[in-house]
Amino acid sequence: MHVTNNQAAEPQRKESSSILYKLLKIITVIYPGEGITAFLLTLNIFLLLAAYYIIKPVREAFILAGKGAEIKSYLSAAIAVLLIFVVKAFSSVSSRFPRQKLISWVTLFFISNLVIFYGLSYTEIDLGTMGIIFFIWVGIFNVLVVAQFWAFANDIYTEEAGKRLFPLIAFGATFGGFSGSTIAGWLVAPLGLYQMMLVAGGILGICILLTLVIHHREIERIKRKISAATAEEGKPEVSQEKPLEKGGGFRLVFKKKYLLYLAFFVLLLNVINTNGEFILGEYVARVAHEVVEAGESGGADVSEYIGIFYADFMKWFNLVAMFVQLFFVSRIFRWIGIRGAIFILPFIALGGYSLIAIGASLMMVKWVKVAENGTDYSLMNTTRHSLWLVTTREEKYKAKAAIDTFFHRAGDVLSALVVFLGLNYLVLNTSGFAAFNVILCVIWIGIAVLMAREHKRLSSA
Repeated sequence: MHVTNNQAAEPQRKESSSILYKLLKIITVIYPGEGITAFLLTLNIFLLLAAYYIIKPVREAFILAGKGAEIKSYLSAAIAVLLIFVVKAFSSVSSRFPRQKLISWVTLFFISNLVIFYGLSYTEIDLGTMGIIFFIWVGIFNVLVVAQFWAFANDIYTEEAGKRLFPLIAFGATFGGFSGSTIAGWLVAPLGLYQMMLVAGGILGICILLTLVIHHREIERIKRKISAATAEEGKPEVSQEKPLEKGGGFRLVFKKKYLLYLAFFVLLLNVINTNGEFILGEYVARVAHEVVEAGESGGADVSEYIGIFYADFMKWFNLVAMFVQLFFVSRIFRWIGIRGAIFILPFIALGGYSLIAIGASLMMVKWVKVAENGTDYSLMNTTRHSLWLVTTREEKYKAKAAIDTFFHRAGDVLSALVVFLGLNYLVLNTSGFAAFNVILCVIWIGIAVLMAREHKRLSSA
C-alpha cells in the first residue's frame, strides 16, 4: 500500500490551521508542514544555550577564584591546541554513526562529564586545579555542541528553507543565552556551584530527546514524500540515516576554497571582537579608578563600579540582539540575501573602531560594543550558520566542527598575542588598539568578498 499525494499532504493541512503555525508565521515566512520541526529546533537550541549559560558563571567562579584573570587568558591557547585532537576524534566518530546517534552519544558524553565534575565536589581536589580543568572543558563543550546542532539543522533544510527558518531558530539561541544567565542568577545562591552542573545536565538530556523526535519526524516526512512521488511499496532508504563518509574535518577545510575563506572569516571575527572586549575592559578599569579616587562613584568601590557597568552593558547588547533577531534578521535575508548580510557586521565594526581610533569617551566605546555584540549575537550568528546550507553533509558535520571550534578559539589566541605585543612592545593605548582593529576590519571585508563569490558559485551549482 503506497501513500497518495492527498495522504502525504494531510499533516500539512492540519498544521496550517494550528495556533503554533499562525504564531510562527508572524516572525518569518513559514509554509504548512514546517511549523512543528522549526519550533522543536528553536526549543532545542534554546535549551542548549540555556544550559551553557547556567554553567558559565560556575566556570568564571572556579577559574577567577582559583587562578585569576591572567591564567584564564592563557588557557585559550590550551583550548585551541586540544581542539585539534577533539575535531579529529569527532570526525572519526561521525564516520561510524548516523546523525541522530552521533548527536546523542556526544551529548551523553558531556552529561557524564558534568556528573563526574559534580562527584569531584566530594573529594579533596584543589580549587585552582578544578578551575583549570573545568574552564578548558567548558571551552570545548560550548563550541562543539552548538556546532553539531547547526550541522543538524543544515542537514534538515534546503538553502531556500534555511534562509527563511534560521532567523527563527537562531532567536531560540539568543533567548536561551539571556534566559540561562537569568536562571543562573536565581539558582547559584540557593543551590551552589556544583549543583548547577546537574541542572545543566538535566537540560542537555531533554535536548537529546528533542533531537531524536526531530530526526524521526523528518525521516518520516522524507519517506512519505518519496513514496508519494514514486508510488512504490516499501520504505525507501534515506541518506540521513547513514553514517558519514570517512575523512577529517581539517582536510575538508583546506581542500575547498569556500571553507578556507569561511575559516578565516570566523577567525577574524573573533580576533576583532575579543580585541574590542579588551579595549572596553581596559577603558572601564581606568575610568573606574579615576571615578572612585575622585569620590564620584556614589559610594561604590572599583569592583562594584565595574560590575554595575558590565551589568548594564550586557543587558543592552542582549536586548539589541533579541530585537534584531526577532524583527530584522529574516527581513534582511529576504531583502539582500545571505551574501549581503555577511557585510553588515564588518562595516559596523569598521565604523565603530574608526570612531574609537580618532578618540572617544567610555560611553562611545560602550555603545560601539553594544552595536557590535548585538549584531554579532543575532544577524551574524544566523548568517554564519546559514553559510553552510550550500555545503555537503560531510562538510556540515566535520568541517563545521573544525571551523566553529579550532578556528574560533584560534581567534582568542591571536587576540591574546595582539594584547601582549601591544602592551609590552608597541605601547599601544586605546586608540592604538582600535586602529589595529580597523586594519583587521578591512582585511575581514576582503575575505567576505571572496567568500561571497564562492557562495554564489556553490549556490548556483
